[in-house]
Parts: sequence; C-alpha cells; structure tokens
Amino acid sequence: MAEIQLSDEQEREVERQLRTIRRGSAEIVPEEELVQKIRKSVATGTPLRVKLGLDPTAKDIHLGHTVVLQKIRQMQDLGHLVHLVIGDFTGRIGDPTDKAETRRQLTEQEVAENAQTYVKQVFKVLDPDKTEVVYNSTWLAPLTFADVVRLASTLTVARMLEREDFTKRFRENRPIHVHEFFYPLMQAYDSVALKSDIELGGTDQKFNLLMGRTLQKEFGLEQQVALMMPLLEGLDGVHKMSKSLGNYIGVDENIHDMFGKAMSIPDELMPKYFELVSSVSTEELEKIKAGLADGSYHPRDAKMRLAKELVSRFHGEAASVEAEQHWHQVFQQGALPEDIPEAAVESGKQWIVKVLVQTGLAKSNREGRRAVEQGGVRLNGEKVSNPDEEIDVADGMVIQVGKRQFVRCKVQN
Repeated sequence: MAEIQLSDEQEREVERQLRTIRRGSAEIVPEEELVQKIRKSVATGTPLRVKLGLDPTAKDIHLGHTVVLQKIRQMQDLGHLVHLVIGDFTGRIGDPTDKAETRRQLTEQEVAENAQTYVKQVFKVLDPDKTEVVYNSTWLAPLTFADVVRLASTLTVARMLEREDFTKRFRENRPIHVHEFFYPLMQAYDSVALKSDIELGGTDQKFNLLMGRTLQKEFGLEQQVALMMPLLEGLDGVHKMSKSLGNYIGVDENIHDMFGKAMSIPDELMPKYFELVSSVSTEELEKIKAGLADGSYHPRDAKMRLAKELVSRFHGEAASVEAEQHWHQVFQQGALPEDIPEAAVESGKQWIVKVLVQTGLAKSNREGRRAVEQGGVRLNGEKVSNPDEEIDVADGMVIQVGKRQFVRCKVQN
C-alpha cells in the first residue's frame, strides 16, 4: 500500500484513532497494515469495514464477551462500519477452540433461538444505528460441494494441527472429526464475503482470525487486520470468565446481583477491568491505575465506581442509584459481618437447598427447605422464597441464613 500524504490535522486524527484502538489490545497483526488502513480511511473519508463474528451457542452473554464489544463500540464512535456476523451456520458446528472434545452440534432451531437473545443483549453495548447485522448462512448455505472442496484445498492438515487444541487431542488419541477442520475455513469465508478490513476477537481466536487473512489472499482481496483483545478473568481471579464455572457477571442479570458481583471482583484485577470493560477516558484510566498501585485509591471505592457504571450501562441510571443504595443498606449498615467465612461450592446452576447443605448452612435437605420456606435465606441480600429454585452459583456470592449465619461462595472447578 503506497504511502498516503495527509495534512497535519489528518495526521492528528490518525494518531487519535490509533490510541483508541490500541488501548487494551493484546495483539494487532500486522499493526503496520492497520496504520495504513486508517490513513487511507482518514484521507478518503471512507469508513473501515470492521467484522465481529458471534456464534450463538448459548442464550446469554456475560461481561467477558463485552471486552470485544467495547472495542467495537469505540470503533463505531470513530466512524467505522461494523458488521456483526451472527454465525447461524457456523454455530451449528461450534468453534473447537480450547475444546478437549468435539462439540455437540446444535439444531437450526436452537441456534435461531440463541441468536435472538444475542442480538438483543449485544445492543446493550453496540450502537444499533451503526451496526449491520448479517447471518453467515446467507453465503455459506448456498455453497456447492465443489466450492467446499476449493476452500479445503487452501488449508493443509499440518497447518490445522498447529492449533494447540487439535494437537493435544491428536496426541491423546482423542477424536477430531473432519467437520471441525471446516470451522476456521467457514468463519474465514465470512471475511471474504464481507471484504472485511479488520476482524476482532479474543486472543484464543488468533488462529481463526489469521485464517481470514489467508483466505482473503487466496481470493485476491486486500487482507484484513486481526485485532485481538485479552481474555477477562472471572470473579475467581484465575480462569476465563465463564457461565459453566460460575465466575461471571451476566449483562442481563438483575441489578443487585450485578452490583454485588462487581463488588466481589478481586482487588488485583481492578486495573484490568477498568481498562477492558469501563468507558473511562485514557487519562482517567491512568489515574485509576496509579491510585490503585500507590494505595491512594482504595480498591473498594474502585469497585463501587465500576459497579455503578456497569449497572447504569445495562439497566439505566435510576437502576444504578437503586443498586448502590441497596448495597449500602445491606452490606455496609450492619446487615453483614466484615469477615465472612468462605465455603467451597460446585460451579453451575444448582438447587438452592443443595447449596445450603454444601456450604454447611443446613445439615440436611429438610432443614434447608424449611429455612427457605420460613423466609430466612438470602442471596446477596435478596430473599429466596421458593425452596425448589435453582440458582447460578458465582464466586463471591454471599448466602445468609437467619440473622447470624453467613458464607461467601468459593466456586470449585
């Protein structure tokens, strides 16, 4: 790409966009091509085509998903065109990344139902007026077998086995089905169909994103830039945020659970959370990081600020005020002791009575059921009234029985 001459004002705009895009990014491949694409965009007034692919393999998204969505929103605010690719075709296979075994293939109906929820929740972050939602069945379903063979000819088995997850399964003699090899080709073909300039994903998506570059080159197109964001650790402070591990903050959770979970984020992760999921300016972010590092900004105050921002973003300002007031009333005005013992709890959705027994708050299922029926059980300050209720156990969740029994959940893998 030839060097483009810009005015001083245009050069400043290029630098502003690069600062915004680089913030929090883990890797940009190749960064020099990103610079040239932005220079061309500024010079011509033509927005870049930014792609984000989402396979609706579950019904809900959580805060970990919003790391990439936040970056996409920033690029929308810079004036670029966003293609949100709903993988209604690829989602039937499922991305094999980081999987120790073949995913269960979803039905067309399951994917369609999940897609509806995804789109609704994604627009809690993205600007719907600046987002073009597309479904990759539009161009993948019509492909002939000859087309598929042509796609397959662009990739060697050796290249596919560069993927750590496939290599591990191969060495452990675990099955790798042929259709899984097609996944990166299919999602890469999305980039061909859309002529994407930039594709975003987490660091675990690097192989898939670079495959988009490979396939674009095969089709004689200008190659996209792969922009990767870090993976966000969950409330356990160790593992990637995941519903299956119970260490997540869901974007559709009720305001009190969302606020309470944000207040249980490990202190050492606060700088990362502010950088990746907060909308604070770069200058303010540096002040927050410095304050947390030198002790002039208490982690509790940082969590309070982030909790208010998250609830406001996903539920509105009035809900944020309500959640903060509730937190002060329940957690800071004598309702809870300062030192709450931790109890190991299995991850995932569980029967409330079983959880009470696991944590030692009830000696038997009968005792646990009676405690719920009598109105003596609270989760993060909220009363549980149905003894048959199933709850999503999360790291840091406070369970109270009566006036004096408390435990803080510690999710076990």
